[in-house]
Amino acid sequence: MDYKSYIATKLNINGVSQEEIASFIEVPPTADMGDYALPCFKLAKIMRMPPVKIAQDLATAFSCDEYISECQAVNGYLNFKVNRTGFADALLNKILTEGDRFGADTIGNGKTICIDYSSVNIAKQFHIGHLSTTVIGSALCKIFRFLGYKVVGINHLGDYGTQFGKLIVAFKKWSSLEEVKEKGLKELSRIYVKFHDEAEKNPALDDEARAYFKKIEDGDKESNELFELFKAITMKEVEKIYKLLNVTFDSYAGESFYNDKMQPIVDELNEKNLIKLSDGASIVDLEEYNMPPCLILKSDGSTLYATRDIAAAVYRKNTYDFDKCLYVVAYQQNLHFKQFFKVLELMGKPWAKDMVHVAYGMVSLESGSMSTRKGQVVLLEDVIDKTIEKAYKVIEEKNPALPDKENIARAVGTGAVIFGALCNNKIKDIVFSYDRVLSFEGETCPYVQYTVARCNSILSKLGNPSSYSSVQMCDSEYAVISELGKFPEIVKSAAEKYEPSFVTRYAIDLATAFNKFYIDCKIASASEDAKNFRLAITKAVKTTLTNALTLLGIETVEQM
Repeated sequence: MDYKSYIATKLNINGVSQEEIASFIEVPPTADMGDYALPCFKLAKIMRMPPVKIAQDLATAFSCDEYISECQAVNGYLNFKVNRTGFADALLNKILTEGDRFGADTIGNGKTICIDYSSVNIAKQFHIGHLSTTVIGSALCKIFRFLGYKVVGINHLGDYGTQFGKLIVAFKKWSSLEEVKEKGLKELSRIYVKFHDEAEKNPALDDEARAYFKKIEDGDKESNELFELFKAITMKEVEKIYKLLNVTFDSYAGESFYNDKMQPIVDELNEKNLIKLSDGASIVDLEEYNMPPCLILKSDGSTLYATRDIAAAVYRKNTYDFDKCLYVVAYQQNLHFKQFFKVLELMGKPWAKDMVHVAYGMVSLESGSMSTRKGQVVLLEDVIDKTIEKAYKVIEEKNPALPDKENIARAVGTGAVIFGALCNNKIKDIVFSYDRVLSFEGETCPYVQYTVARCNSILSKLGNPSSYSSVQMCDSEYAVISELGKFPEIVKSAAEKYEPSFVTRYAIDLATAFNKFYIDCKIASASEDAKNFRLAITKAVKTTLTNALTLLGIETVEQM
């Protein structure tokens, strides 16, 4: 039952439609505040009354029935409690009927969202700093698809720039085809670091690098063959990481893809008199908007990130006709996105308002910030390998006879890495710690996965409930039911706020509520009605936790 819409039909408020009232109704943060609440602050301007008075008048006029058992005015809120039995019956039936579609919606039908995320750099190893953009972007893709949107996941590859000239110089001086093909990205990283070390002593190397990058741009056969080799080696290795993290993309159109698409952008900016010259460089002056100028062309005529991003945005709008285009990029780039979004607006693109920078916090090491040039990074492959290894050791200690230990360890280990990156608000900075990532204690992914495995064990031993009828519920039973009912709204909120951590925190809360219920309420020895009802709760929890983890890109396991 759609309780929000039902409550809205019973509230007759002049000047406010039932749809608006339903959209105002919220799920309170704690159960003692009720199951649903209408904040009357949103009605104060319309009704020209204080929120406290509005809540009191509405509470007096509201008639409770077999669906809503209580309506109470509290500090400007109108709090509702639903009939527990009716609510439990309707919700459990919905979850058991819908299964892996519970929590899904059709609100996105007919709408397209482009999500630009991960965006790895060619010839650089996949390190822990790439984790946030990759798993946040992937989770948002899954969440929006779950809500009916057509999603285009884009890996805007860093495959353009003088760093490729540097690599060719380094390759020719300090490596060989045999070493690069044998050692892959490790070798490319080694010579990249060596180039910067040597360039500090011999700046002429930078001139050589620029010359080789110009050869790539001019179509030089040897330089482009080396560039394509570096790109193929990179993609082969990062694809292994993406597979472990359950990450997929619909497009790998990187920076180089837009080489032939930037001149029309520059021409349009000139036609609209937006370009100014400053020390020979072409800029768009944004002083009026309290921003530094947006650099479009350097004095030598070469393009920059902003030029390519503007070209990419226009291409994506023309190709996909998106309703929203999201960029999952660290907050260090806040100014860049404000600038190029503003340039699109000044170009007269009405869809500039649909561009969104989904900013997240930076990852640093306990020893300081990371630097690819100095070789000071923690490789993501190493992190995942260590968590899988630890998961396997824990299984060996606690359940050595467990079948399929390798796959279970892989699911638990990679799940721990993903969950750890998504468990806090995305904007928070993270200091990477192996100890924290490798901890399986407390509010972690293994705890949630273990809860799913516990549900599966109960259902395997006692059977799936073929039928059930509601019983007089204790607080622990209703606490689980109440948590289950929040899931559809949690998914929508995660999409609305671009915040996958809502789903992560929800999974912990539901697992915690279920484990308390498991301790408080006997299942096997309960009466037949109580047993079937509790088995229905167990199956609903397994279904909902599985759905939540799937949206995060995390596998569940049947046993642990």
